[in-house]
Order: sequence, then structure tokens, then C-alpha cells
Amino acid sequence: MKTNPNFASLENSYLFSRVAAKVADYRRRNPDKDVISLGIGDVTLPLAAPIVEAMHGAVTEMGSADGFRGYGDEQGYLFLREAICEHYVKKGVSLDTREVFVNDGAISDLANILDIFALDTTALIPSPVYPVYVDTNLMSGRKIIYMDGNEENGFLPLPSGEKADLIYLCSPNNPTGAVYSKEQLKLWVDYANATGAVILFDSAYEIFVKDEKLPTSIYQIEGADTCAIEFCSFSKTAGFTGTRCGYTIVPHGLGNLNELWLRRQSTKFNGVSYIIQRGAEAVFTDEGMKEIKQNIAYYMENAKLISDTLTDRGIWHVGGENAPYIWLKCGMDSWQYFDHLLETANIVGMPGVGFGANGDGYFRLSAFGSKENINRAMRRI
Repeated sequence: MKTNPNFASLENSYLFSRVAAKVADYRRRNPDKDVISLGIGDVTLPLAAPIVEAMHGAVTEMGSADGFRGYGDEQGYLFLREAICEHYVKKGVSLDTREVFVNDGAISDLANILDIFALDTTALIPSPVYPVYVDTNLMSGRKIIYMDGNEENGFLPLPSGEKADLIYLCSPNNPTGAVYSKEQLKLWVDYANATGAVILFDSAYEIFVKDEKLPTSIYQIEGADTCAIEFCSFSKTAGFTGTRCGYTIVPHGLGNLNELWLRRQSTKFNGVSYIIQRGAEAVFTDEGMKEIKQNIAYYMENAKLISDTLTDRGIWHVGGENAPYIWLKCGMDSWQYFDHLLETANIVGMPGVGFGANGDGYFRLSAFGSKENINRAMRRI
């Protein structure tokens, strides 16, 4: 059987799978140890009550002849796309509902968006970075150019003359927690428009931005509607990691990309369930957003505790102010530090090198745990 030879260029295992395997092995060998995970960025607080209520209502509807729904619109039900557009109006951004595509989580569209671009396109990807950007391009055999994120630029690289067709940006950033300013994003937008590149902008963590001067959508930057596709997720916004829903915005100003993406989705995607989309709609209600922001504040208090602890110990780090991740300088090989922290403090984090070569010597901690566990972990550190 012939298989895709590009898979040979991937790491032997996905970063998060490797971490999970190492932790499982440690637990087997040390069943008496109390291991605290500050690693994978999975939320821990339950769905907000208005979301649960909306889903319950949708289940009841589906159980009646009058309320039953079959196949829905591949682009997403209009009620949810309208709610998303109204959410963007509050950001000062005007969208057409036909520019919004509902999906089963941002990771799917971040991977699948490559279907509408030629195989000989070149991707410009920051290092360190969320592994999906790299792996999906490697799987399709595309050329990748890496841009350096480092201490000097606060892990927020800016245009430096590289010629690429696709530019990956994530802000607030995973894994570093760093956030681009409007001025910095304007440089990228101008660069993309000048070179004919398309920015793939991951804004999955936009709700964590507390500083009102910082952008939460690339479309808050003039000119972005002619060069950028934006991906957002309900996973971190509203705790949908187990229910799966997100959305992608493909503006009409991007030539025929909106039409191509609709054609692709109509062929390869059959939509998100009605029940989940009703829950997602409730995210944008006043009651839903109020409870969600309380959950976000809870995680950000955790982030502050982690950041304050590291500051008190004189450990260099970024993030934690407008993002749930803290990126620290660990002073040794990232995987060695992973083992060291697990074995001496029974704490799990993410080795920076797993996010790219520029991540070696750094380490990511997540604020998505319980306050009790965060306090215990910080006392150990």
C-alpha cells in the first residue's frame, strides 16, 4: 500500500501525546505520588449554566416532530453566525454572515484550510509555535520558513523580508502567552498586502486579553480584510473542549477564497450539531458572557499567581497578563527540565522545544487548573 511519504518528516509522536505517555509511565512507577498537571491547556471549569440550559432546550426540540432538525447548513446555522457577527460589532468590526463558517473546533480548520491553497505555497511560521501549524504543512509537503521568536523580540517576531504565501500568527500566543499590539499587527497586515500573502490568524485566546489597547481580532487592523483569515474557538472562550465548536472568518475581500472555502466545506464537512450550536449561541448572551468572564477571571488569577511566583524567584518569563500561558526560561534542555520538574516536584508542564527549536531552554505552564492545585504547585516550585 502506498502511503503519504511526507509523514516521515514528522516527529515520531505528537507533542501532547508524548507528554501524556511520559506522565502515565511516571504514575505507574510512582502510584503514591501526587502529580499536578499544568501542562495541556484543557479547561477545568464546567460549562456556564446558560449554555447548558440552551443545549437542554435543543435536545428537547430534537425530541419532538416539530422541533426535529436533520442536516444543517455546512456553514453553520444562521442564528449562530448572526450572534458571532454581533460579537464582532462590539470589537468595531463589521462582518457579513456569509463570511463566517462554524466548525467543530479551530484545530480542524487550521489544518483543513490548506486544502484551498496550492501545494507549492510556502508557509512562514514562527518558532516556537503551536505544533499543528507545522505538522499540517509537513503532511502536505509544503515548504516552511521559520521566523525567530526570542527574548529580544518578546517572542513576537515581525516582518523581516521573508517571501511567503501563508503567514501564521497567533495572538495571544500559544505557547508563549505574548500578545501583538495593534502597531505590530499593522506591520504584518501591510507586509501581507504588499507581498500578496495571506495571514492565517489564530485568535483562540482573544477573550483572555484584559488590556483594552491590545487587539482581539486582526480585523481591528485597517487592511486586514484583504489579507487575513481568522480562526477562533469556543474551547478556551467557553469551555467547549469536550463539546467542540469554533468558527473561521474568510472575508469577501480575499478574492475567491471565501467561495473556495465554502466549496471545500460543502464537500468535506457536514456541519456541527444543532444542539452544540444552540449552546454556542448562548455564549454571546448577556447571561452567558457574564458567567464566562467570571471563569476567565478565575484562570487569570491562577496565571497571576504563577507569574508572581516566578517573579519572586527571579525567573524570566512572558505571558500570564493577557493569556493563560506562562513561558519561562528554565536554564536547561527543555525535556531535561520536564523530567526534573516531574520527578522532584511532581509537576507537569510542556517542554518548550516541543513547540520548535527556538523553544529549547524554555518551558510552558498553563493556568487552566484549579486554584487549589495552582497554589500547591507554586509552593512546590
